[in-house]
Amino acid sequence: MKKLSLYFLVVAVLFSACQNHNVLTEAEKAAGWELLFDGNTLNGWRDYAGTEVTGIWVVENGTLAALGQGDDMFGYIVSDKMYENFILEYDWKISDGGNSGVFYHVVERQGVTVPYATGPEYQILDDIGFPKKHPQFTLQGYYCAGANYAMHEANTANVLKAAGKWNNSKIVFDNGHVEHWLNGEKILEFEAWSDDWFDRKNSGKWDDYPEYGIARKGVFSLQDHGDRVWYRNMKVLELPRRPKQTVDLFNGRDLHGWEIYGTELWYVEDGLLVCESGPDAGYGYLATRKYYNDFDLTLEFKQDADGNSGVFFRSHIPSGVRVHGWQVEVAPPNQHTGGIYESYGRGWLIRPPAEKESVLQMGEWNTMRIRVVGDKVTTWLNDVEMIDLSDPTIGAGQGRIALQIHDGGGIKVSWRNLKLTEL
Repeated sequence: MKKLSLYFLVVAVLFSACQNHNVLTEAEKAAGWELLFDGNTLNGWRDYAGTEVTGIWVVENGTLAALGQGDDMFGYIVSDKMYENFILEYDWKISDGGNSGVFYHVVERQGVTVPYATGPEYQILDDIGFPKKHPQFTLQGYYCAGANYAMHEANTANVLKAAGKWNNSKIVFDNGHVEHWLNGEKILEFEAWSDDWFDRKNSGKWDDYPEYGIARKGVFSLQDHGDRVWYRNMKVLELPRRPKQTVDLFNGRDLHGWEIYGTELWYVEDGLLVCESGPDAGYGYLATRKYYNDFDLTLEFKQDADGNSGVFFRSHIPSGVRVHGWQVEVAPPNQHTGGIYESYGRGWLIRPPAEKESVLQMGEWNTMRIRVVGDKVTTWLNDVEMIDLSDPTIGAGQGRIALQIHDGGGIKVSWRNLKLTEL
């Protein structure tokens, strides 16, 4: 009888311990925390770029578990909901020599095949066993557990627990200020989108992924990288967006804060930002290195020659000299300056009424205003409203602002006073 009673006591204790996982306290509920995993189902998760979880992630003894059948290009699940500023907390344990990761601000787009092309990663790794399992791989600090993968090294000395044991991690993303925590200790702190951050991004690792790390919001993602890994107690608290101030996108001196795509000419002359056709006479773009989603932008432009150009918004660079997004047209007379053109798929979404074509002052300075909030876009040219458009596809987008120079050659446009207020 004593052995039987002891058996039931052990079962009761284990059952009670399991019951304490994957639940929120009343205080957490009151503070606004959300569970990302309920301990029993895969609700709230789906395959990357999919509609449901179809394969190698399962619920196992109250954990969200990867079966270890994925690889670099396959085996990711993502949250249904997108997050911008947040505290994400979770427990994890990894198999011997295992490798996994937790991504945030992941953007799912056509042609973007993996979460790490857009989303930063809190590295999950068995730092001891991984080098033994993969002796051909040099394990640098920014590949180790707790790191901001391939960007920032974490200090996990005497903090990281061995493979097979539970660790507790926390990611804080607060309007660009980022902290990584492990087992109650802050192991890493950095500022996203700072000059130092962009220097690290541009050091070579992310050359093929121009949109890495610059999204303002996105889904969470978990990685099956071919090793077994388990997660539990995943919860998130959303943090408020701080009020933004008006910023000068162009400093009048150089192209700091911008990135050039293509061989066309972009330069600063006499305090003006100038774009000019180059010898290839192709398309060219000058894109902000940061995302601006909801904003009110004013700028001035002068079409010195031809003038076929434009201002892209919520745009992204899939690869090479291409921009996907929406363009506020800047064009020669009677070619719809102030209208909205989609650079892939639908083409013209709206043109200004014919009677407003005369608002453009060719060869003179023009003032353009672009206001984008949610799914609504309004443009003004020289204080005249040109278009007002609501479009759900635009509403779902996010991305950069980019200036365009059209192909064909013979084009020169000057720009000044690019002032943006984030909304």
